[in-house]
Amino acid sequence: MPLLRPAALVTLMRIAGNGGRREGSGGLRRCRDSPGVLQIPSLFSAPQGRRYSAPPQPVIAAKQPFPVELKAGKKYAWCACGHSKNQPFCDGAHRKAAPGISPLRFIPEEDKTVWLCGCKRTRSPPYCDGTHKEEAVQRAQLSAKP
Repeated sequence: MPLLRPAALVTLMRIAGNGGRREGSGGLRRCRDSPGVLQIPSLFSAPQGRRYSAPPQPVIAAKQPFPVELKAGKKYAWCACGHSKNQPFCDGAHRKAAPGISPLRFIPEEDKTVWLCGCKRTRSPPYCDGTHKEEAVQRAQLSAKP
């Protein structure tokens, strides 16, 4: 790791203490237990008085994949959040239910029948990779759909 000049270090500490904002002189906090020792806040910790929530996680929409006939050149939007009522495709439910998750948009190059993931845990989205067979997915409760 390269050594930082003192001015760069002070700038980093100010940014970390102000949640990324550069204005103001706040952001530097001194440790009360050890006088004269500067406490450097983490770049990833929330500034005092602010709370950050973890990014939204997708819900399991189904414990099996969806067989789908795809048409070459047609645009598709695979639901990545699991909240869509039009599974396996997006209906915009993520905007309210999971604002940090976006659908995966894709255009197939050829007509073909594929299995699209329903558990939203695949490592090769939007296609099923068999992850739904894992015990954690099979034991999970499906979210209640009104």
